[in-house]
Amino acid sequence: MPVDLHTHSRFSDGSDTPTELTATAHSVGLSALALTDHDTQDGIEEARTAGAGLGIEIIPGVEISCEWTPGTLHMVVLFLEPGEGPLQDRLARLQRARATRNDHIVERLNGLGIEITNEEVAEEAGTGVTGRPHIAALLIRKGIAEDMRAAFDEYLGNGRPAYVARERLTPEDSIGLALQSRALPILSHPYTMGLESETQFREAFGYLADLGLAGIDCYYPEYSPDEREALAAVTRSFGMIPSGGSDYHGTYKEGLQLGTGWGDLVVADEVLEELRAARAALPS
Repeated sequence: MPVDLHTHSRFSDGSDTPTELTATAHSVGLSALALTDHDTQDGIEEARTAGAGLGIEIIPGVEISCEWTPGTLHMVVLFLEPGEGPLQDRLARLQRARATRNDHIVERLNGLGIEITNEEVAEEAGTGVTGRPHIAALLIRKGIAEDMRAAFDEYLGNGRPAYVARERLTPEDSIGLALQSRALPILSHPYTMGLESETQFREAFGYLADLGLAGIDCYYPEYSPDEREALAAVTRSFGMIPSGGSDYHGTYKEGLQLGTGWGDLVVADEVLEELRAARAALPS
């Protein structure tokens, strides 16, 4: 049975509750689901409760945005148990930084003549970590932006008038803290890193592998089947594990489906078994 090792819920920038997400996983025939909300694990307990009732294994995780130029680098961390720990403790600091950033974004939008309040943003987000997709959804509801893409292109994206940078971990810290927490760091959607040649990719992958990177999201909906297999082969050449998932966000990524992405994505359960074995091999 297939699995999905990269998903988001209402606790960060997805539209579904963890219970709804798990129910969808059951309906589409997944055997396991990794909940990898941005900077928070607040939805893991709910997902596990729902998963226990449906026979869906829930892999606890998180997604972290790292400092990186010239593009963006995101790290999905799998098997990160909620509670205290090196990475878990750092997440609390990142959540506080996100809250401060949201306040500044609202201030910038107000300066552009857009009437929006922190209370409205909090109501839109509900529980969990509030982020730019929630602010974008509010702009859409108010008729200020046509859709999610327009909200980012016109106001919230990097370089746009309401964009505010936020605190990020370095790749070195993300990998190190994940391993110290007995979790597996996985490089997500590597083609956003801004690298332009095979040589640049191999140099970056080699550097990250030497730091302890466990795998790369090769099975990703934005990549063609040929790109996925080619990326998996390169990942193997560095001794890492090809991982993957849909990066599901519910209605915030319209048309993207849990488990299958745009319709042709399959992440086999053998991927999870290999990752589980790699996690078991980490030092206690």
